[in-house]
Amino acid sequence: MTDALKRLSDEGVAIWLDDLSRKRITSGNLAELIDQSHVVGVTTNPSIFQKAISQGDGYDQQLTDLAARRVTVEEAIRMITTADVRDAADILRPVYDRTDGQDGRVSIEVDPRLAHNTLATVAEAKQLAWLVDRPNTLIKIPATEAGLPAITEVIGRGISVNVTLIFSLERYREVMDAYLAGLEKAKAAGLDLSLIHSVASFFVSRVDSEIDKRLDAVGTDEAKALKGKAALANARLAYQAYEEVFSSDRWTALERVGANKQRPLWASTGVKDPAYKDTLYVDDLVAPNTVNTMPEATLEATADHGRITGDTVRGSYEQARAELDAVAKLGISYDDVVQLLEDEGVEKFEASWNDLLKSTEAELQRLAPTEA
Repeated sequence: MTDALKRLSDEGVAIWLDDLSRKRITSGNLAELIDQSHVVGVTTNPSIFQKAISQGDGYDQQLTDLAARRVTVEEAIRMITTADVRDAADILRPVYDRTDGQDGRVSIEVDPRLAHNTLATVAEAKQLAWLVDRPNTLIKIPATEAGLPAITEVIGRGISVNVTLIFSLERYREVMDAYLAGLEKAKAAGLDLSLIHSVASFFVSRVDSEIDKRLDAVGTDEAKALKGKAALANARLAYQAYEEVFSSDRWTALERVGANKQRPLWASTGVKDPAYKDTLYVDDLVAPNTVNTMPEATLEATADHGRITGDTVRGSYEQARAELDAVAKLGISYDDVVQLLEDEGVEKFEASWNDLLKSTEAELQRLAPTEA
């Protein structure tokens, strides 16, 4: 069952699970995925926690205790989510030790309502790192304009970061620049750069969803022939940018003093269109020193029938550029698409966070002690 996953790992792709819940931790399922399915990391987001907390009774005991203490709903959510991340980090600690800190990582996101507030994002990142208190945590910061200086500041303080919600090639280059600036700041502060890690989460499937919709609106045979190509092209060109930046003189100077490359992480790799093979964004995004974070269904599909045939990224840059150019020639604005996707990404996480607030508040009220 796991041959394809092993081949993927052997090609230099770290397999992370894009999901977490208390049940997954306490049942031994996460440990089993690490042992049997080559999973070496976990990512979370507000949507994942909202789903986890709203299903089943796995959180009832902690919610009962929090209700008895009459904590605010925001504090309750922080206590619940950081407890899950801490426990997952402990389960993944042997992987972290074995890979010298590259993998064995668990990500937790800053409050998405702070996505356009640099100072608040930095403060929240520091608080989360302190609350979880595990060296194998990554704090997720969105790649908004306000997020970029926050990334530099947080990296500069020695806190490892997962930069999320990257859709555009231009923004990705800004993210890498923010990371290098943060490393330079950390170096100036005398910090050990070898202890600082980062991934840049480049979103994949949503690009196809939006561009395919616009190609359908164009409706020509030429337009239809381009469906399902833009997301892979975009991601492959992102990897080309990664290769350029992490072979530059600026990077080499940091690498000499122990800095780690910021790996590209393929996010949103579950296929949205049932017409496409369900392992599309795994099979066709194989490249060294990358991460693919998969929902469980995609992980299982890859284990069952993934076709891992070696590097499917390097050597494809000219074709990828031609495909994006062909989309642009049909009047579909790349800049408009990626800005829309960033805005929608922040809005969706905010909506999930608000749903999480409402459902958690309802649970706290349900479990609140009755007055004597």
